[in-house]
Amino acid sequence: MGEHYLPNLAESEEMLREIGFSSIEDLFSDVPEGMVKEFNLPEGKSEYEVFLELNELLSKNRTVLEVPSFLGAGTYFHYVPAHVKYLVERSEFLTAYTPYQPEISQGMLQALFEYQSMMAELYGLPVVNSSMYDWGTAIAEAALMTVRLHKGKRKRFVIPKALSPEKKAVIRAYTRGAGVEITEIPWDENGRIDIGKLEGAVKDSAGVYLEMTNFFGLVEENVREIGEIVHEVGAYFVVGADPTMLGIFEAPGELGADIAVGEASYFGSPMNFGGPRAGVFAVKNEKKIIRQMPGRIIGMTRDADGKRAFVMTLQTREQHIRRAKATSNICSNEALVAVAAAIHLATLGPRGLKELGEVILKNTAYLKKRLSEVAEIPFKGLYFKDVPVRFGKPYGEVHEALLERGVHGGYYIGKHFPELGEVALFAATETTRKEWVDELIEALKEVA
Repeated sequence: MGEHYLPNLAESEEMLREIGFSSIEDLFSDVPEGMVKEFNLPEGKSEYEVFLELNELLSKNRTVLEVPSFLGAGTYFHYVPAHVKYLVERSEFLTAYTPYQPEISQGMLQALFEYQSMMAELYGLPVVNSSMYDWGTAIAEAALMTVRLHKGKRKRFVIPKALSPEKKAVIRAYTRGAGVEITEIPWDENGRIDIGKLEGAVKDSAGVYLEMTNFFGLVEENVREIGEIVHEVGAYFVVGADPTMLGIFEAPGELGADIAVGEASYFGSPMNFGGPRAGVFAVKNEKKIIRQMPGRIIGMTRDADGKRAFVMTLQTREQHIRRAKATSNICSNEALVAVAAAIHLATLGPRGLKELGEVILKNTAYLKKRLSEVAEIPFKGLYFKDVPVRFGKPYGEVHEALLERGVHGGYYIGKHFPELGEVALFAATETTRKEWVDELIEALKEVA
């Protein structure tokens, strides 16, 4: 890591002379007039005054336990066991940076190896990196990877229209520079991907992406069939899955995925205003696919004395090799989030993971049943976590009325999918209590 400093006046003048300028004003002379303005900042305050002001602002916050919240759409309230936070805050993990020197990083390397191993078993694919920024960037990296695997001869990536608008924005931003064309496939009358429209769109694509539960919370019933359609035209099948569902549903690898992605932070990390995250990225055990995998892989080996040791065995990101040969430019260290996920998963075990999925499915079913008593559910089918609800009046009014009654409603998606009307996603997890749902329904009976 380089040192950061502010140059003194003499150094500033010397630097300006070196690049051919006489003053700071001269340096910025090409900036159009009016673009640079004086900052209208208030007078400075003491640290204690700032503390008091921030404390007053923070006191306005109310927790999920104080105001039951049904927000979801990608960020969910999961229970994280107390020991997870304690363990990841140990200095061996908390202060660790990228383990460039394996001889002094064995603990972190082993923890990441365990993370990879658990995710490989969970997603049904043998090779997992550690890790991407989040689920959205993992999809984008997968899109770029499928194009590289076709050596640029195919530059189209197919995604479902029923996908998080934030993920869509990330995918488009990541792939624009590489000239990748993104094609969206609409949903059918059941709210799931329209297979008829998909068949006509995949012929010249590099890859096709599908989520096992789409943005509306609907479980896609034809994942295996869609994978066969994708493979018939020589494209790669990328499957996204919420890991909390994989204790009760088939793994993406078992359903034919070449690449699987997801969100690791659902285990071990609180919501934290949406971050930090850690994206899962898993692939088949094929050399050509592994060599194009972004990020880094931790491997197990033997040291000079024959003892078990851990190393970064594949690290084709731009920090480690020539940029022209890098498969990704991921730089930030998401390792702590991945370690937290590994600790949480190890705590649950196979039986705990199965029970977690069953409780979420049960709570989602109860939420859907009660919501259908007061509003319209646009699509029939099996839901996991999120449930779309259509109202006969502007949802903004409904939401404000719910807040007045001490309940935080769902996430409004009408602005992203106007064809659905005044629809909001209401979410349930293992933390959702029956009395919260009942309280929500009573409030909706008054306002909706």
